Amino acid sequence: MSTKTPNGLDKLGLQNIGKVYYNLSYDELQAHEINKNECKISSTGTAICDTGIFTGRSPKDKYFVDQPPSNQHISWGEINKKIDKETFDKLFDITKEQLSGKDLYIMDVYSGASEESKKSIRFISEVAWQAHFVKNMFIRPTEEELETFEPDFVVYNACKTTDKDYKEHGLNSDVFVCFNIEDNVSIIGGTWYGGEMKKGIFSMMNYWLPLEGKLSMHCSANVGKDDDVCLFFGLSGTGKTTLSTDPDRALIGDDEHGWDDNGVFNFEGGCYAKVINLDPKSEPEIFGAIRKDALLENVVSDDSGNVDYSNKTKTENTRVSYPIEHIENHKEDLQAGHPNNIIFLSYDAFGVLPPVSKLTKEQAMYYFLSGYTAKVAGTERGITEPVTTFSACFGEAFLPLHPTVYAKLLGEKIDKHGVNVYLVNTGLNGQGKRMSIKDTRACINGILNGSINDAEFDTLPIFNLQFPKTLDGIADNSMLDPKNTWDSQEKLEETMKNLAKEFIKNFERYNDNGSEFDYSQAGPQV
Repeated sequence: MSTKTPNGLDKLGLQNIGKVYYNLSYDELQAHEINKNECKISSTGTAICDTGIFTGRSPKDKYFVDQPPSNQHISWGEINKKIDKETFDKLFDITKEQLSGKDLYIMDVYSGASEESKKSIRFISEVAWQAHFVKNMFIRPTEEELETFEPDFVVYNACKTTDKDYKEHGLNSDVFVCFNIEDNVSIIGGTWYGGEMKKGIFSMMNYWLPLEGKLSMHCSANVGKDDDVCLFFGLSGTGKTTLSTDPDRALIGDDEHGWDDNGVFNFEGGCYAKVINLDPKSEPEIFGAIRKDALLENVVSDDSGNVDYSNKTKTENTRVSYPIEHIENHKEDLQAGHPNNIIFLSYDAFGVLPPVSKLTKEQAMYYFLSGYTAKVAGTERGITEPVTTFSACFGEAFLPLHPTVYAKLLGEKIDKHGVNVYLVNTGLNGQGKRMSIKDTRACINGILNGSINDAEFDTLPIFNLQFPKTLDGIADNSMLDPKNTWDSQEKLEETMKNLAKEFIKNFERYNDNGSEFDYSQAGPQV
């Protein structure tokens, strides 16, 4: 058993702390998970946990303390809700009361592979599998680094308590996920979901870095043998993790990155992939990563530990976290140079967007700020037909600053480094069939090897998107033009106009940001 102790225990404000399990090894964590009946073990040696009644984040329960100077930078609204300092202090007292007198798991880790940009983060929890999740998802310090580790930010995860007076406090529910930027503290109560810790620190990186002139991004990234770097932006379910995991390219990371004067760097030390309907043939790297030290969430398995990845009894959002070393071909230092290509991934459920389009700089800004995808029937309760989703910068839920702050930084970097930008539709065609991973990979390969630039391009009406007429590796080149997948051209035009109107309506929120962000002409026109 580890006998290390963290620095600064006396500064945490906790009373009568029991045993402190500090930066345990994977074997130690698994022993705790089994002994405490928190996890069972799958047939591949992977720990399986349930995250309780919450199998996803609780965005309506996320708050930032309204105080200077951070309140001058935060873009307040539905995404970033205010909580006053007095209420935060009451919740902090509830949090500390819950964690006092307990055996605790403390994990000290880094967010950010760049020496110039990394932050030192401390996580405190009562739950072994949550420490396991943190170990998987963040960058693990060396034993030598732990000797002098001092946290820049502390996360108190008191998932076993709730705010019983939430109505009196004027909050949404008894769950709370709160950030005090000035005191460098975050508190979690009422939800066990591990993703709150991951995305909470991502939100903080999205606050810190742009104020330093560095771009923070919700994207995956990989690098080729010739050091060519590609970024993949996309919302959940668009294929960001799958498409960036490529046996011929080294994975830098699958979800969160920064881009500074030296290039691109991963915020994390692991990957967090959806596993619903996971297919070892189409996603062999991810399937192979599900072994000892990985952590499965909310999956269904039999008595022998065999997982049924098609079973969504508990949730559609079944997940696995694993250290990035489980991907054989990964970039060991989690860093690379400046991107050559940027790909926006959208799941278009309406059959309108081409499988791949090449964007101008102005279109890149437009589609980055739009952050479009669509939810399809059956993916969430109450959704019976496709629903458009617009999430600024492909990650609006995690942006404390105004979206145009990130867009401005992206535009500057595209210009400075001459980056090519593409829009790839991983959704449906006019027949309602999903783009095959094989065809989507052919589009990606055409971008990465540059052959797409040799193609003859056509123009999609209304959206004015340029798409190639032919591309190597595509089973049927006619499907590159959406009109060829529709039986009725009238129905296609009607659907295109309806989707275009959704884009235009969404983009109206940027019309008051001055000429600098007047990119509406780069979007669809009706």
